[in-house]
This record gives sequence, C-alpha cells and structure tokens, in this order.
Amino acid sequence: MQPAIDPAVEQERLKTLVEDIVAEASRQGASACEVGASSDAGLSASVRLGEVETVEFNQDKGFGITVYFGQRKGSASTTDSSPDAIRATVEAACDIARYTSEDDCAGLADKALMATEFPDLDLYHPWGIDTEEAINLARECEAAARESSPLITNSDGATVNTHQGCRVYGNSHGFIGTQASSRHSVSCVVIAQKGDEMQRDYWYTVARDGNLLDRMVDVGRTAAERTIRRLGGQKLKTCKVPVLFSAELAGGVIGNLMAGISGGNLYRQSSFLLDHLGKKIFPEWVHIHEKPLLKGGMGSGAFDGDGLQTYAKDFITDGVLANYLLSTYSGRKLGMKSTANAGGARNLFIESNAGDQAALLKQMGTGLLLTELIGHGVNIVTGDYSRGAAGFWVENGEIQYPVSEVTIAGNLKDMFMQLQAVGNDVDRRGNIQTGSLLIDGMTVAGN
Repeated sequence: MQPAIDPAVEQERLKTLVEDIVAEASRQGASACEVGASSDAGLSASVRLGEVETVEFNQDKGFGITVYFGQRKGSASTTDSSPDAIRATVEAACDIARYTSEDDCAGLADKALMATEFPDLDLYHPWGIDTEEAINLARECEAAARESSPLITNSDGATVNTHQGCRVYGNSHGFIGTQASSRHSVSCVVIAQKGDEMQRDYWYTVARDGNLLDRMVDVGRTAAERTIRRLGGQKLKTCKVPVLFSAELAGGVIGNLMAGISGGNLYRQSSFLLDHLGKKIFPEWVHIHEKPLLKGGMGSGAFDGDGLQTYAKDFITDGVLANYLLSTYSGRKLGMKSTANAGGARNLFIESNAGDQAALLKQMGTGLLLTELIGHGVNIVTGDYSRGAAGFWVENGEIQYPVSEVTIAGNLKDMFMQLQAVGNDVDRRGNIQTGSLLIDGMTVAGN
C-alpha cells in the first residue's frame, strides 16, 4: 500500500513547523519571513510486455525559507524538520540576506491583501490501491493496446501513478494557508510496425479522483489507435496553409501567451507582448480567463504563492489583453498591483466558438492537422515560433495521410490574430483547458 497522509494531521504538523520557522527567523534578526512547506506521498507502478518494470514509493517533505532584512532577501531550503536543522537553515538564509544588495521591490505582499476565505475546492481524493492493484491496472491497460491490432508489435509500457500531498504557506504577517490535494494518472506507450516502418505514440488519463479516470481498456486502445494511424507517414512540400492544433497540443499555444504576459518576462523586457496591455492581440470573439476556485480543478487554489486571495479574471476580453500575469514582486517592478498569480494562472480557459475536431477539419478544408510537436523552438522575446511536427494532411475536410518530418513556423503575434476557431473538443486533463485551435496561414516546411 502506498504511504498514507492524513491531511488534517499533516497540515496541523506543517502549520506548527511553519510558525516555528517564522518565529526562529525573527529571533535571528529578520524583519520578515515567509515559508513554503510540503509533504507528499505516492506510488508508481510500470509494466512492459506484461512484466513488472518498476515499482516506486515516494514520501517527501521540504521547507523553503525566505527571510528579509529590510529589503535585502535570502533563501534556503531543507528536508529535515528537526529543530537543529531548522535553526541552521534559517541561519543560512539570514547570512545570505545580510550580504545581498537591497531591492526596492523585495518583501512580503501587503498584509491587507492576504487571503481570508478558504473554500473547500474538493481537491483531495486519495486512491486506496495497493501495489498489486496498480500493477494489474497497468497490465490491463497495456494488454488492451497490444491486443487491439497485430500491427502493435512492441510496447514502451503502461504506468499507473497515484499521488497525494499537503502544502502550507505562512509568513510573518500571521498568515497561514493550507491545501491538501491528490493527482492520479495512467499512461500507455506502444509501438506499431508495418514492413520496415515503426511508429510510437501514447495516451493518458489524469484526475484528482481515481474513480474519474478513463477506463484502462480505453486508454490502451486509444494509445494503439493513435500509433497505428501514424504508419505510412509522408513528407510535404513547403507550403503556407491553415494548421489545426489538436486539443492536446493547443494548451501549449495558450501557454506561450501566458509566458508573454508573465510579469517576470515583462519587467526584464524580454517579451514579445511588452506594452500590449489594453491592445487587441486576438480576434474580437476570443475570451481567455481563469477560474482558480473551480471545484476539483487541476489548477485550483484559494491563495497564490504570496498568500494573496485568488479570484476569477479575464486575460483576453473581446480579443484585447485585459490583464498581465503578476506576482507581488513582478507587479512592484512594473509599478502595478499583483493579480494574485504568483505561481501562474489557475484553471485557464479559452471559450469555444466551433464544433468538434471533425467540424474544424471541414472548416479548414485543406491544411495540416497537428498531433505531435517536437523541440522547443519558441522565442518569447520576439514571438518567433518554429517547431518540428507530425500529424495528418487534410483535403476537402478529410484526413488523407499521415505527415512526418516537417516544421511549422510563424510568429505568435500573427498566430494569435489569425486564430480562426476554437473547438468544443476540450482537453480537460490539465491546468489549461482548450479545444483544438485552427490558425490560418502558417508555414509548413518540408521537402
């Protein structure tokens, strides 16, 4: 059985330790202190070709301590919660702070902005499976993939993961915030072969509650179907065509937007969206917003990394950039208020304006459906976008054949403005929830 965490007991233990650390920092002369504490436990079981590959248990805890001497800052961390280790870690942070230069923007968030409401966000659902059950689930998933077609000739395995943990943040304002959460997943990777050609693909499911995961059989079969349909891949001649980012890839495009409006990139003047607040950067129908207090959401939280109360907000309204993504520190650097986004956006949504992927293929007519992106060719400073890719060539709204070894290229500013449609085939497995994205006029480089 995986190591268990009693969330109520563990949160009280961590709260006490955080309060002790803040008090210790004060005793050592710090004018302010903030502490992030965590305690996690989990189980992972992998099988390959029906045989057990790995079984891993993990149980971790850690404390990140930041102290301030006026506006001089020092940080240190430890996994040891003994009194001697805590004192030594606080001392190390204080020594660093004493010798760093002053930063006018350093310091805790304003006390008046600390979170005061902590609704139950339904994030904690431990999955009571033991090792044998996890192995059997992984075997069931992989077997479904391997048995679905004789073209599935090999496997990289199936993995079952279950995780639960507690987080506590506290500071010398007297603020203490706690959150218990769980996350469970199952994934499968298989290999298909036809003649001398081999292809690999995967599928996975993830949920806060293990009972809400997709069926093992469905995960395995989907992995097999995705792998088989890649056989017979062809190259393309270089062209400029519409590109449809499948839902599982579309979140990355929205993630590039968030990187462009993040306070850290903005105050360093290293963003292609510098000075774009209040300007139109998408078509008028586009609406992108976050819901941090969504029950059961993969990104939900009542307070951000600075202890501020989170709240729902728009980032794109009627195509216009309505808010930056700011922590307390980055807000001060920009002369603006925090948007309670220390740690990033929480449960980000882009509203759909079209049907499912099949409907978007019809709308696209001729172009490229993307199912895989390779590499990290995104320049957030300039917005230049260039990624290796694979997918399917589409004509008359119908998939014609698989495509491999191509590169798609454009600029994020142009891509945002040329967004034609957002599908209702929303991928709900992550913090960014979006359907497929149809973007016009991208360069596809091939032969």
